[in-house]
Parts: sequence; C-alpha cells; structure tokens
Amino acid sequence: MTESAVKYGILVGVDGSPESDAAVRWAAREAELRDLPITLAHVVVPVVVSWPVRSFQADFDKWQEDNARQVIEQAQKRLTSLGQSEPSSVSTAVLHDYAVPALVTASKKAHLVAVGSRGMGAVGRAVLGSVSGGLVHHARCPVAVVQAEEGHTTDLTSPVLLGIDGSPASEAATALAFDEASRRHVDLVALHAWSDTGVFPVLGMDWQEYEDEGHEVLSERLAGWQEQYPDVAVRRRIVCDGLPTG
Repeated sequence: MTESAVKYGILVGVDGSPESDAAVRWAAREAELRDLPITLAHVVVPVVVSWPVRSFQADFDKWQEDNARQVIEQAQKRLTSLGQSEPSSVSTAVLHDYAVPALVTASKKAHLVAVGSRGMGAVGRAVLGSVSGGLVHHARCPVAVVQAEEGHTTDLTSPVLLGIDGSPASEAATALAFDEASRRHVDLVALHAWSDTGVFPVLGMDWQEYEDEGHEVLSERLAGWQEQYPDVAVRRRIVCDGLPTG
C-alpha cells in the first residue's frame, strides 16, 4: 500500500463497549510504536422500518447519528486520558453500512484495523454476526482483535507468535511478525504444524520425517527475513496436532 493510498492510519472500530475501549488503548500504544495517526470510527447500521412505525424513522435516524457522536466522543476521551505520547493526529469517521462491509471497505485505506473481540450487545451480535470474525476473513490489511482485559496491560515484552504453513499466503504474516518483533524488541516464535486437520499420528507414521520437513519449511521461509531483521531473535517450534516437540 502506498502512502498516498493510506487515509486512516490505524483504524479503530468503536461502539462504546469495554472491548471497544480496550481496542482504543491498544491502538494508542501501536500508534506510538509506528508513529501513525489514529482514526476512531463508528458504524451506523441502516435500519428501515415499515408502517405503522415508519413515522418514527426520522427520529430514529437522528438518534443513531447522535449516538455515533457520543460514542466517538467517549473514545476520544479514553484516548486523551491514557497519558501517553499523543499520536501524530487523531481523526474520526462515521461510516454508514453494516459493520463488517463498512470496516472492510475502510480497511483498504488503513495500515491496520483494531476492534474489540465483542461488542454491539447481545442483540447486535445476533443480527450482525461476529464483526471481528468477518474482518479477520475479509479485511484488506492486518487486523488486531483485542480482548477487554488486554487493553489494560502495558506489558510489551511477550514474544510475537508467527504461524508458518509454507504457503505464499503466510509471507504477509511473516513480514508483519518480524516488523512487530523488531519494533517491540522482543523474540519471535515461528511455529509450524505439519497437520491442522485434527488427525492424530497413527502407528507406523514416521514423526521424525515430518519434523525434518517442518524444519526445512521454517528454514526456507525465515532465511531472508532473518537477514533483513538481524535484531530479532527467532525461536523455532514444530508441533504435531497440538503436541509440541523439540
């Protein structure tokens, strides 16, 4: 993504929930690490009503817009109260669409999207489905899904965990993982699972053969990145359906 194509920097989906507040706190630290702006975005979901309550449509639309402003103002206050270095800029956006398509479209012009693991309330989740799940599958940039309790921690010393399956698709994840580990000055744990189908090893299977293949995959996929990021210490792990070895 070119710099001219980036509009939102770190895009944070906010809805007033504790998970949303956690995503704001997480994004503030990430913005400081990356020297990026933050955009606080709230999605106004279209609701069309029919007779006999159609006369209330205008009032409901106004309530949605007022609520959007209140949610964003609350998120701005959370950001201001953190007491950390301010990001280079903070902007806001009100998006009009269903939550997942709205944020997926916006992700095309963001470096990263951060959302809470839950939100919207029980009714909203039942109607809209999982916003975080939809983003993970369809967003056009990296996605951070933040648990409510994670937003309170300031510990940035944990290693970065990278899953590598040997496919070209894992290259983007590898690039992000090395960049994150380098910025945080932490180790990177590169993990390869030779099977993710839930089939346990059976008698006669040569685990050593699969382990050797796994090490070969990791060596091939990590070599260039380790040269590019010599400051990142890499720990390699091979697992067999959740059973670690080595």
